[in-house]
Amino acid sequence: MKKEEKLYEVFGELLYALAKADGVIKKEEKEALTQLLKNHALGSEILWSFEFEESHNSSVEEIYNKVINFCHVYGPAPQYDEFITAMKIVADASDGMTAKEHKLINSFSEDLMERFQRDIDKLKQFKKKEYR
Repeated sequence: MKKEEKLYEVFGELLYALAKADGVIKKEEKEALTQLLKNHALGSEILWSFEFEESHNSSVEEIYNKVINFCHVYGPAPQYDEFITAMKIVADASDGMTAKEHKLINSFSEDLMERFQRDIDKLKQFKKKEYR
């Protein structure tokens, strides 16, 4: 599996965690997800990943941590903007975004930024030591 394909696999897991964040995956959320992915090049893989986690009733926290850790290793990527947009669409699909869904979306953005900033800071420290 290519690295980018794995990124989209974890995207499906992230969407699962979002839909499950308020305790139950609603029919409207699944419909919005299916509609969103119908013309996506990797839509079937993303949906498969979502449904795999759903069939195992995976914990939101466990999946979220797995996704964040993979994204940290993967590094900065333009796809994260697509992920956040999709998360908002799915969250809004059923009676609007809940507080738990909102928190998960914000956490995803903040966790990635924080981790990437730490990486930048480490690089800066390394370069300072290297030039001394």
